[in-house]
Amino acid sequence: MTKPIFFFFLFLASLIFSSHHSFLTICNAALEDSDEVGDETAFTYLEGTGKGPKKWGQIDPQWKVCDNGKMQSPIDLLDQRVQVFPKLGKLKREYKPAPAIVKNRGHDITMRWNGDAGKTKINGTDYRLLQCHWHSPSEHTFNGSRYALEFHIVHVSSTGKIAVIGIVYKYGRPDPFLSKLFHHIKSVGKEEVDIGIINPGDIKFGSRKYYRYIGSLTVPPCTEGVIWTIVKKVRTVSREQVRALREAVHDGYEANARPTQELDGRPVLLYTPRNNGGSA
Repeated sequence: MTKPIFFFFLFLASLIFSSHHSFLTICNAALEDSDEVGDETAFTYLEGTGKGPKKWGQIDPQWKVCDNGKMQSPIDLLDQRVQVFPKLGKLKREYKPAPAIVKNRGHDITMRWNGDAGKTKINGTDYRLLQCHWHSPSEHTFNGSRYALEFHIVHVSSTGKIAVIGIVYKYGRPDPFLSKLFHHIKSVGKEEVDIGIINPGDIKFGSRKYYRYIGSLTVPPCTEGVIWTIVKKVRTVSREQVRALREAVHDGYEANARPTQELDGRPVLLYTPRNNGGSA
């Protein structure tokens, strides 16, 4: 086993045994309201406002890691940095339909499941499905290419660890899952909207290949130690769907993607199924 991969798994092990105070703080807030940060007006995505991404770490003492962290997200998924690692195994999703709401958090549009919507399993740990939200343009980039949209599916473990699955989209045919929510997204205001039973199994991944690395939340407080899984396949979304998401959020948050962060030597692994004939 190469040194970078050894240290990657050593870090994963340390997450299990180390103090989870910061994780529990952010996850308790997430469980109550699925908000990474309560007041979105405290930060913006526009540089020159004094509240842009380069200033996030100076706005609140609890956000310092946004500036000085060494495991920040998003990152550029550069081919030369990626290590193919089949032993990561197939991404295990055990989702099920549950009641959900749509909420405009100002800086993004979020859909939260209020019931038990199932889980995903990573490194033997169960992560309960919590919520999903959208960023436009994409936050993660592929060899420097930024796409039209990125979808984050947020999970939390019983010990407060966070795991996020990301899917990126280019312009093309409408995304089927977003189509189911289209009316609600266009009409959502400041209040939560009950949208009934939503099946997370309807989310289309389109690929078994994925990238895996350790990063952070992409909004303040930029909590580190998040296990990121980025689906390799770039899916499609319509311009009308992206426009609806941008028009729904508050003024100044239409482009709600944090710039890519330094990798700082972190390993980025790529899971590719064996003997799959080169399929996606």
